Amino acid sequence: MWLEVEAVTRRFGARLALDRLSLALAQGEIGCLLGPSGSGKTTALRCIAGFETPDEGRIVCGGRPLAAVGVHVPAHQRGVGVVFQDHALFPHLTVRGNVEFGLHALPRRDRKVRATQMLERVGLGDRGDAWPAELSGGQQQRVALARALAPRPAVLLLDEPFASLDPALREKLVPEIRGLLKAEGITALAVSHDQHDAFGLADRIALLRDGRIEQFGTPYELYHTPCSRFAASFVGHACFLPAWRAAAGGWSSELGDFPDARTSALTGPDDAHRATVQGERFDIMLRPEDLLLDPHAAAKARVVERQFRGADFLYTLELSSGRHVLSLASSHVDHEVGATVGLRVALDHVVAFPAGGA
Repeated sequence: MWLEVEAVTRRFGARLALDRLSLALAQGEIGCLLGPSGSGKTTALRCIAGFETPDEGRIVCGGRPLAAVGVHVPAHQRGVGVVFQDHALFPHLTVRGNVEFGLHALPRRDRKVRATQMLERVGLGDRGDAWPAELSGGQQQRVALARALAPRPAVLLLDEPFASLDPALREKLVPEIRGLLKAEGITALAVSHDQHDAFGLADRIALLRDGRIEQFGTPYELYHTPCSRFAASFVGHACFLPAWRAAAGGWSSELGDFPDARTSALTGPDDAHRATVQGERFDIMLRPEDLLLDPHAAAKARVVERQFRGADFLYTLELSSGRHVLSLASSHVDHEVGATVGLRVALDHVVAFPAGGA
């Protein structure tokens, strides 16, 4: 692995910001630290950058220890690039001057060549003589990225790189930056509280909770096979439907039965994939796309809320038990609040949690 964070702990007085946090990225891999406010994302990034010193654990990049017992390489000697949330461009320097800033070790001609090359890579080859104040937010973000990439860092860290941008620009910029990082072969680690940014940017995501990694995996794994109720609820929309083990080994619920062959994951705090017995209750995770509106379905529900999202509606539905679930439907499927609809479970796989678990 190229970047290794091993059992890193960081305390601020009595508060434990990081609790034996461990993760690793291969060379050229893009990772993301995702989680709610106060989960330790930025502290982890600052420890890797060298702005914070871990109390315990070690950080290694390319086989070189950056932080360990008795070791603390200063931030400016780590070969780690950082893109800050507010871009942190120098207002008194031109766009080209900003990109050249970290290239003082190169001859002047080589600095200009590298800066021009990076500006062209981020689509700003014609704005080298402009001032930062003359650029849009998205253009400033590209300049900040070009400046960080210009010295060819061993690792690039991005601290909430899209937080200050409007949604339309973020949707455009996320795949662009991912493509640029892949083209440069850069190992990168971003911090985000927005799952959509994380999904679009990262190869693997570390979901943090109270300074620990709750789950580390691909975006697909976090969404479809969450390891805990917290992961299921934080990543995307999730509802939990009581279901019981049927005599034939399948599942029985108020929305009907589904066979055991569909079950690919049984998870719980301490007993993943454990054996189950007939009649035992579990809570099945349902994503909005797992519930289809079907006028011929035996199960019925009442529309209590709907959110129009352009291409689709997100319906909140009340079952006969009073439980609320979510269903995603094409915007052509238009039901008013108060309407009764048929509802059918369409699970490709089942993720089940022990009933009443945390």
